[in-house]
Amino acid sequence: MISRRVVPLSLAAALTLSGCAAFSSDSSGGGADDGGPDAGSMTTVLASFYPLEYLAAEIGGERVSVGSLTPPGADPHTVELSPRTVAEMEQAHLVVHLGGFQPAVDEAVAATGTPAFDAAEHTELLTTADTGHDDHEGHDHAPGEGHEDEAHAHDGEPLDPHFWLDPARLADVGAALAEELAAVDPDGAATYEENAERVLAELATLDEELAAGLARCEKDTIVVAHEAYGYLTSAHGLRQEGLSGIDPEAEPSPARLAEIAAVVGEHDVDTVFVESLLSPAVAEALAEDLGLTTAVLDPLENQQDPAADYPAVMRANLAALQDALGCAA
Repeated sequence: MISRRVVPLSLAAALTLSGCAAFSSDSSGGGADDGGPDAGSMTTVLASFYPLEYLAAEIGGERVSVGSLTPPGADPHTVELSPRTVAEMEQAHLVVHLGGFQPAVDEAVAATGTPAFDAAEHTELLTTADTGHDDHEGHDHAPGEGHEDEAHAHDGEPLDPHFWLDPARLADVGAALAEELAAVDPDGAATYEENAERVLAELATLDEELAAGLARCEKDTIVVAHEAYGYLTSAHGLRQEGLSGIDPEAEPSPARLAEIAAVVGEHDVDTVFVESLLSPAVAEALAEDLGLTTAVLDPLENQQDPAADYPAVMRANLAALQDALGCAA
């Protein structure tokens, strides 16, 4: 479930501070430090989490100062915004976010009135059923919590927000973002178009590499820490089985762990994938009990290595999947 967090202090109080707040790397993870958009010629953009930050930086180039609302190492699912960060949002030219994924960001966008680009409006989000997520009865939720609370429920099924693990869908968002940046900064329209063409070509190449690299595999099932990979697996005829469902905070029950053990035996799984943002303790214990190995599969919800950008991490994911699934080169 996508956690419903609120801004720690009232937004009204936060906005009162906006006159003295400047863009900084303190709480937003980046941004200009020139006092806001009126103090310089650069377009200031705040992205809500890494894949959108990647697009904004690559397409914006030198004309755009990009910051992130999700600090390094933080889980974007549960991000909270400080009053200073909300004030920085008010000063930005544009906020790039995914509506419904981070409620605190949605609330701040609505309260500040800052121009916003919602990625959900520029790509087709699939339901969790479409991306191979099962509503595991064995998952533990706090009273009153459940997948029915997830954002953008469609025909009774919640939507899977992790669209960025499909490079083609990320490219759709990138093309639309270039147009949005051109509307905000018309003088940079040619630059944004040229940069977008390069980024979209890179994402198309990456998509082709994924398709070729996962076309001939001995196995078709992966066991993951939480079911964030549906856009990646469903696009290539694979299936994911998660210790936790789409909510990374849910604790797997003993019944669910028993189900995973059965999946491991039935599908000859020899690897349990862990994530850098989540504690690997449960996955490692399961792997040890079942005689399996562990490997990292990065859901790219935050950038763990500043030297590894989106394409680099996706290629590392491809290599990890090929090793685990016995894919032909």
